[in-house]
Amino acid sequence: MTTPVRFHQKVAIVTGAAQGIGRRVTERLQAEGAWVLAVDRSELVRELASDTVLTLEVDLETVEGAQAAAQAALDKWGRIDILINNVGGTIWTRPYEHYTSTQIEAEIRRSLFPTLWSCHAVLPSMQAQGSGAIVNVSSIATRSINRVPYAAAKGGVNALTASLAFENAQRGIRVNAVSPGGTEAPPRRIPRNTQNQEDPQEAIWYQQIVDQTVASSLMKRYGSLDEQAASILFFASDEASYITGTVLPVGGGDQG
Repeated sequence: MTTPVRFHQKVAIVTGAAQGIGRRVTERLQAEGAWVLAVDRSELVRELASDTVLTLEVDLETVEGAQAAAQAALDKWGRIDILINNVGGTIWTRPYEHYTSTQIEAEIRRSLFPTLWSCHAVLPSMQAQGSGAIVNVSSIATRSINRVPYAAAKGGVNALTASLAFENAQRGIRVNAVSPGGTEAPPRRIPRNTQNQEDPQEAIWYQQIVDQTVASSLMKRYGSLDEQAASILFFASDEASYITGTVLPVGGGDQG
């Protein structure tokens, strides 16, 4: 169920918008009246383009990409009301001792730096206007198996959420995070990792994650895209006007 006036003419940036949770958040923001900049490094994001959705292809693992996204929204609409940082996701699934140093660094770059850079890029305009809502997408995998580097990155997202909230509450900016649990979504059209897709051991390690995720959930199931989007949009909306610095687990009772 949507509330068409909730985001009427609010300007929102959604990162990682081409697939999964980010795509659903973009669709629901548009349905509820927002003007949206949908950002992804995949050309799939172009499918979201419309009169109220501007798309942009940049690499948010770089400071230049994040700055380009913020500037695109300012050039188009003159303000940024909402930032939803959705870029991230496990690239490899394996016990920590099986990661290479290169893989560890890649996981941190993928799931921490886009949020760091994007927050840094939008803060000056939000501070100048004296308002804004930032919602960071973390993960309950901060307590999980076979994803230690990803867990470390999302732990960093939780920490920066709390610290940014402290720094910016008096400037009218709220900063919160949602930590999704396992989420049912269509198969990724562009996988995060095209290597070792047929590796039997990798499949075993991934299944261990699935089994642990379901076992840790009190509801014993994965969530839906809409269940995740609803929590993200709540934090982005004025309905959460007295909430900041909060990390909300959305994992069927798994607190992460």
